[in-house]
Amino acid sequence: MGKMLKVTRKRKRKERGVRWIVRGTGFLVLFFTALIAVFAIHNTNLWNRLQYQICYQMLKQYAPLLASGSAVQSLYIEEDDTTMYDMQSESQLSYEQILAKKDPQETQAADASEENKDISVDQTGSGNTQTGENGNPSVETASASASAGENLVSLEKLNDFDYLIQHYYTVDKSTTINSSQLVVQNLLNKNCTIQKTTEDVPQILIYHTHGSEGYADSVEGDPNTSVIAVGNRLTQILQDTYGYHVLHDTGIYDTDRDHAYNVAAPAIQKILQDHPSIEVVIDLHRDGVADTTRLATNINGVDMAQVMFFNGLSKTTATGDIDYLRNPYIEDNLAMSLKMQLAATELYPGFTRKIYLKSYRYNMHLCPKSLLIEVGAQTNTLQEAVNAMDPLAQVLDKVLSGK
Repeated sequence: MGKMLKVTRKRKRKERGVRWIVRGTGFLVLFFTALIAVFAIHNTNLWNRLQYQICYQMLKQYAPLLASGSAVQSLYIEEDDTTMYDMQSESQLSYEQILAKKDPQETQAADASEENKDISVDQTGSGNTQTGENGNPSVETASASASAGENLVSLEKLNDFDYLIQHYYTVDKSTTINSSQLVVQNLLNKNCTIQKTTEDVPQILIYHTHGSEGYADSVEGDPNTSVIAVGNRLTQILQDTYGYHVLHDTGIYDTDRDHAYNVAAPAIQKILQDHPSIEVVIDLHRDGVADTTRLATNINGVDMAQVMFFNGLSKTTATGDIDYLRNPYIEDNLAMSLKMQLAATELYPGFTRKIYLKSYRYNMHLCPKSLLIEVGAQTNTLQEAVNAMDPLAQVLDKVLSGK
């Protein structure tokens, strides 16, 4: 009995020692973090990272289950030369987002909720606040009966920044844009055309960062009923009707949705390296909205999903430009989406939603002529999404041919 008591006391002393080591390590981390913060107070990005580390260490100390695993830690990995595609970092991560392990790269643009309605837009020469167009809790069906026709907007109106923002853009609260960055004449002067060729080499790449996204009647795990099927239809029309050479990448990159952009980036870069003839890259998505929202329109008697063009600005409201998410092609990307929006407005009014601007870059740095397109949402049927590819292909041809 005495021997057993001695062993028990020894074990308890050992356990107490381990606990003190763990606690001591935690306090040392907090101490040195605070010490570094004194020298980093003028560096906003570093200060935000330190805030996260303090929060994470507190979680480890008092709620180890919440802080376990690599998922939480991976939210704050920055890009550098060795981690080229770790793009899941937030410039300022809220405590709630840490706990929810929320993916900051997800779009979910139309379901931005009521809190995103009042959007502060940094406007040079204007003190107005613009309001973004978002989903409403009530049943919302965006419908328009349209046929091909002339619906041209004057350049004078487009040069009015207030008019441009109100009628053509939704600016997510996570980012800002001003009149010096969104100069219509500069964007319209960008050459977005490509020359059709008889050579059997791809000119357009279509892929899906979130290839598992489906529609109301999709079968889970079946690419023939997912957004990939929509890409198949767009590929077919662009090739058979308009004479472009298209490469459709049907790779699935979102088995771990939180890191889909990370996984897709090197694969797409490899495709571009292997096929230098590719001039246009299209990332085709399906948006996520409230279940009461339907993004539908009717063109020439055909029901179809609305589409939305999307741009990442590599810039946050809180910290400004995100240096570690550089995109040298932001203006080229903006030119592509604006020209597509104007062409769609001219040919099929009501077919497109407003261009959505958000803070990160979404792999649009891989090609100047990049488009990220949301085709409907989970409340649309697959057929409605497929039907939308006919007018989308015509709009794309109008821009690429310069007609």
